[in-house]
Amino acid sequence: MATLINSIRLPLHFLEGDSQNTVLTLKKMNTLQFFRNNTHIPRSITTLIACLFVSIIILAGTHSTAFAQQVEYELPSWKFGLTAAGNANFYQGTTQQLTADFISPQAFNKGMGLGIFGGLTIEYYRPGSLLGFMLQSGFDSRRSSYDRVTSACNCPLDLKTELSYLTIEPSIRLAPFRSNFYIYGGPRFAFVINKSFTYNQKSNPDFPNSADEIRINDDFSSVENSQISMQIGTGYDIPLTTSTRKMQYIISPYISYHPYMGQTPRSIETWNISTIRAGVSFKFGNGKRITPVAVSAPVVDATPPSINFSVDSPVNTPVAISFIESFPLRNYVFFDKESTTIPVRYTKLNKEQAVNFSEDQLGRFNQVSVTGRSARQMTVYYNILNILGDRMVKNPSSSVMLVGSSNSGVQNAKDKAESVKTYLVSVFGINASRITTLGQNKPTISSIKSGGTRELELLRQEDNRVTIESSSLALLKEYQTAPPVSATTAQEAPLDSYVTFNVPGGNNLNSWKLEVEDEDNKLQTFGPYYTEKTSLSGKSILGERARGTYTFTLIGEAKNGTTVRKVTSKEIVQWVTPVVEHGNRYSVIFGFDQSDASDAYEKYLTDVVTAAITNGATVKIQGYSDTIGEADYNLRLSEARAATVRTIIQNGLTKAGRTDVIFDVKGQGDIISQSQFNNTLPEERFYNRTVVVDIIPKR
Repeated sequence: MATLINSIRLPLHFLEGDSQNTVLTLKKMNTLQFFRNNTHIPRSITTLIACLFVSIIILAGTHSTAFAQQVEYELPSWKFGLTAAGNANFYQGTTQQLTADFISPQAFNKGMGLGIFGGLTIEYYRPGSLLGFMLQSGFDSRRSSYDRVTSACNCPLDLKTELSYLTIEPSIRLAPFRSNFYIYGGPRFAFVINKSFTYNQKSNPDFPNSADEIRINDDFSSVENSQISMQIGTGYDIPLTTSTRKMQYIISPYISYHPYMGQTPRSIETWNISTIRAGVSFKFGNGKRITPVAVSAPVVDATPPSINFSVDSPVNTPVAISFIESFPLRNYVFFDKESTTIPVRYTKLNKEQAVNFSEDQLGRFNQVSVTGRSARQMTVYYNILNILGDRMVKNPSSSVMLVGSSNSGVQNAKDKAESVKTYLVSVFGINASRITTLGQNKPTISSIKSGGTRELELLRQEDNRVTIESSSLALLKEYQTAPPVSATTAQEAPLDSYVTFNVPGGNNLNSWKLEVEDEDNKLQTFGPYYTEKTSLSGKSILGERARGTYTFTLIGEAKNGTTVRKVTSKEIVQWVTPVVEHGNRYSVIFGFDQSDASDAYEKYLTDVVTAAITNGATVKIQGYSDTIGEADYNLRLSEARAATVRTIIQNGLTKAGRTDVIFDVKGQGDIISQSQFNNTLPEERFYNRTVVVDIIPKR
């Protein structure tokens, strides 16, 4: 290949029909040598990049020899070219069994790395239209390094992978403004070409001579040979030639996002990849000749459209609420696909720690930093086995049934249940006769509904679990009495403290911006904006000032070419941390696609939550859902869940003869920014199917 590239002879035909051939001979390829000296890029890829580089030089040379045209041409509809980009790859999930014969002593969960993408691009887009078509194909590197983990012997473990694919990426191109700006999206078909990894296990740094280092260079086992995922991106076409040339060249910088859905490289474990790609395409094609047409000048309505403009600036809230939180405990232990080992994310103790464990002091053995409500809730949940063991020790007459369920069959399901039983018996010393195990293909309450066809892979993950069942109220008391674990949190700056700018009729503007001037004539500019409403924090306007009166000027560009100016004044007050009062926060969990509360939760809401509502209090009820399904449906589902909780509490208050309570009920749907938890793991999705109840005392 090097010999071929070191002396390339290519015929070049001039665009004006010149019949002679010009021969280009490249005697030395320093660029190729540079790429090959970079050990991070495979030899085949350096050759490909060099060839692309040579092709660009050839095309540029062709352009430089073309004769100038006296007529004008529009941008070409069909364009062909080359594309190159960088991939920022983000790893999540669990990777522990590297080959069929080797399992790392500790699972790898997160990673990040940079790869390259290079190949060919074909595009059809008729200038001035709305829709078009794109096709990219080439080498796609998803290489990365996992975050270092430490084994039980305190030995550092590192894992790198050179994972790469040959990809075919057809996309629909959308030009919302019928201009050179475009967005695109479509499927990604990937075929693996490199699945190698490098594993390195170093010695304990405190005992450097205690063991030899282990280094493995091999291919991952159980790698999927092909994938179907998706991509969405945006780009901008920049012409490099004038409209007087028929052959036109365009350069297009672009950026795209490849979410983790479908990007599961292996048929085992839960490793998934999300990628952000940024790059540039070099495209060329023949433009269509523009035929001048004599037309009369159109009559343009130069009357500015009618636009309203107002500013809402809320006053500072003098009081904030600090909540005493109660955490529900989901009686499920989720397992990885086909695995019968309790996942490493669950907190497991040794015998000595189990003797000293108490759920009233939960967190003593926690190894994860707890910073927010969701993290505190998951800390409680990931101690579910220890809480169960502690309660069985304190209630020696109680017993449980562990019901395993698995997509891999009844035996695999029962083995999952046996793993939980073994832990309780060996660590907490529970008599084995008190624990019954059972295996079945699906749980009694399955996440997969009859006739369901969408996102089944995520739902199957949720059915790989062990359900803890017991007739003892002492073991499952979180469904009947207030959970024993609570924490105090301070309220953050609320969104309703932001300054809101209302522009009714703003849909008649292409865009608008704000000029903000204070009493000292200091001017700030914000925008552009494209909606009828936007919000800014008080701090972004005030800086370090406590308050101030500002003049707000809206400057809008109307669609008929006129300019709209609207002016108003408003006093802005800085939001400050208010005085803290104490309230109570409760939450209940719903099943998948369910909005009806169970009998246990209805009793809990009536006997515990309603009883805690003080005279004149405000009860804020917010419903949530996971991200499975359509956003509109999930919003309605979250609203129905919130309404169910409100009805139960209202009935309890009515029976007590109370009419002094104010309700604030809202459904948040599956909006990621509002979600209580992530949606990556089954337990996170289960906990997102929740309703949070805040009891705010009368001020």
